[in-house]
Amino acid sequence: MARLPRFSLAGMPQHVIQRGNNRSVCFAAEQDFSAYAYWLKEYSVEHGIAVHAWVSRLTYVHLTTNT
Repeated sequence: MARLPRFSLAGMPQHVIQRGNNRSVCFAAEQDFSAYAYWLKEYSVEHGIAVHAWVSRLTYVHLTTNT
């Protein structure tokens, strides 16, 4: 069963978790990580999302954001 949509209130912080499929590696090379960091900044600015903190590991990424 699919997860029900979550409420997203403007101005409220969100904790976003991204994981590799079956805990596989998300960043196979340094270039992968650099590209992720670049696009995270580009798209957060483009869409007006403030990224307050983020942690990146080989198999997951945690972001704390708000709009």
